[in-house]
Amino acid sequence: MSETPTRQRRASAPRSADARQAPKGQQTKAAIVDAALGLATQIGLEGLSIGALAEVMQMSKSGVFAHFGSREELQISVVREYHTRFEDEVFYPAMAAPRGLPRLRALFDNWMKRTSVEIDSGCIYISGAVEFDDRPGPVRDALASSVTTWQDAFKRAVEIAAEEGHFAPDTDASQVAFEIHGLILALHYEARFLRSPGCIDRAWRGFAAILERNGAAAAPRRKS
Repeated sequence: MSETPTRQRRASAPRSADARQAPKGQQTKAAIVDAALGLATQIGLEGLSIGALAEVMQMSKSGVFAHFGSREELQISVVREYHTRFEDEVFYPAMAAPRGLPRLRALFDNWMKRTSVEIDSGCIYISGAVEFDDRPGPVRDALASSVTTWQDAFKRAVEIAAEEGHFAPDTDASQVAFEIHGLILALHYEARFLRSPGCIDRAWRGFAAILERNGAAAAPRRKS
């Protein structure tokens, strides 16, 4: 993922249609990953097990195992699928907006829409960071790579906004991206853990304040 896509966005056909056209083995694997992702958002990546998935899929353990080879590879597949869906919902739609501040606003708008849903369902990036922050290995590497890819894309969007004259010339893109990411993390904590009322609106006000502080016009929340 980069602020200018390095690959074409997937065909507009629904994911389910693509799955129906795939060979049966790929269809089965995709269905297992989809079920695993649903479980992981609720119980975390560490909660995933071949046995639990076999029960959900009404398959044998050996049948599920044959598609991945290990629990670790299953976890990595879930991380990759989560990242793909994140790109499809947050990143690629924003690329239709004009370069600079409009695109940055679209990225944040899409990110907030996804976050609003994940307040109830959970976020793999956040729960995974808690589970694997001090546990080196392929799963942590896959998580860190996905998050870093998104952060780099968002930072690049800030840099382009500055290049387009939408921010002050001396804007620190890394700082702006850091602060905006912090809003999302705070929103998850306040909304999902503390159940604080009004925190979604506070996140939007925080975003507008960050833009104004860096020389941009206020960014009111877009109507859904």
